[in-house]
Amino acid sequence: MNSKLKNKNLKFAFVAGAVFLALAANADAQPKKVPRIGFLSAAPAIDPTFLEALRQLGYVDKKTIFIEQRSAEGKLERLPELAADLVRLKVDIIVTQGTPAALAAKKATATMPIVMGTASDAIGAGLITNLARPGGNITGSSFLGTDVGTKRLELLKEAVPATSRVAFFSNQSIIPETITLKNLQALSPSLGITVQVVEMLGPEEFDEAFAAAARERFQAGLLSANSSYISHAARLVMLEAKHRLPVMYSWSDFPEAGGLMSYGVSVASLFRHAAVCVDKILKGAKPGDLPVEQPTKFELVINLKAAKQIGLTIPPNVLARADKVIK
Repeated sequence: MNSKLKNKNLKFAFVAGAVFLALAANADAQPKKVPRIGFLSAAPAIDPTFLEALRQLGYVDKKTIFIEQRSAEGKLERLPELAADLVRLKVDIIVTQGTPAALAAKKATATMPIVMGTASDAIGAGLITNLARPGGNITGSSFLGTDVGTKRLELLKEAVPATSRVAFFSNQSIIPETITLKNLQALSPSLGITVQVVEMLGPEEFDEAFAAAARERFQAGLLSANSSYISHAARLVMLEAKHRLPVMYSWSDFPEAGGLMSYGVSVASLFRHAAVCVDKILKGAKPGDLPVEQPTKFELVINLKAAKQIGLTIPPNVLARADKVIK
C-alpha cells in the first residue's frame, strides 16, 4: 500500500476515534433526567411512610426525584383542576391518596401512569375492571371499605351495647361512601340500631357535624373511610371527647391520636406498596401489568384512655379481640 495513503487512512481513523470518544464523553456528561412524581390528595400532607419507603428504594426528594404535591386542602371539588395541573407538568407518575383523587387523575389522563395509594373499592368506583390485570394506566392498592364498614358497625355495637342510634359521618358525594351507607342501613335492623348520615364534606364542617350529632342524641358515631380525614385526626378525636361520643374510625391513626377505636387496614402498608409500584414503573414496568393489591388483614385498635375519658367501659370480649390496646 502507498505510504501516503496508509498515513491518510491512519489519520482518518485517529480523527474518527477521537470524535467518537468526545461524543461518548459528552453523552456521559449530560445530566440524567430526574423523575418527577405527582402526589394528588385532599389531605394537606404527604404520608411520611410513602416518603420513607421511597428513600429505602433510593429515591430522595429534590435529589434523585422531584415530588410535585397538589393538595385540595379538603375541598374535593378542586381535585380535577389539580390533576390537570400535574398532567400539564408532564410528571412521570401520579400517586393518589383517596378514591376522589384517583378518579380525578383518571379523568385527567388515560396514558400517564397512576398509582393508587389508598382507594376504596376501585372496581366499584369505576377505576379498574380487574385486580389481577388492571390494564390501562392504573395500579396500586384497593381495599373493600364498603364491606368493612359493616364489620365496623358490628364491632361498635359490641363495644357500646346500649347504643340504638349511630351517626355515620361521611361525604355522600363520594361513591364508595354512598355504597357503605346502603350496606350499613341494610345490616342495622338486625343489630337493633338505626344509622343516619351526618354530612361532613370537609374540615370546615367538623365542628357542626359533631354538634349536630350531640343535639340529635346519637349514642355513637362511625367515621367513613375517607383518607382525607386522617390529617385532621387530632381535631376529630378532640371533638369526640368534647361531645363524649364513642366513635369507630377506619384508620389506626385515630386511636393513636387519642380516639376510641378503629378497625381497618394500615395506611402505612398501602403507601409502602405504592412506593414499590413507583419504583417498578420508573424501571420500565407498565402499570396495567402490575396487579392491584387488596389487603386481607384488618386490625382492631382500642384506646382505653379515650374510653375512660368519655365514660365508656369496653366489654372484655371486645378487648380480647383487639390487635392493639392503647393504655
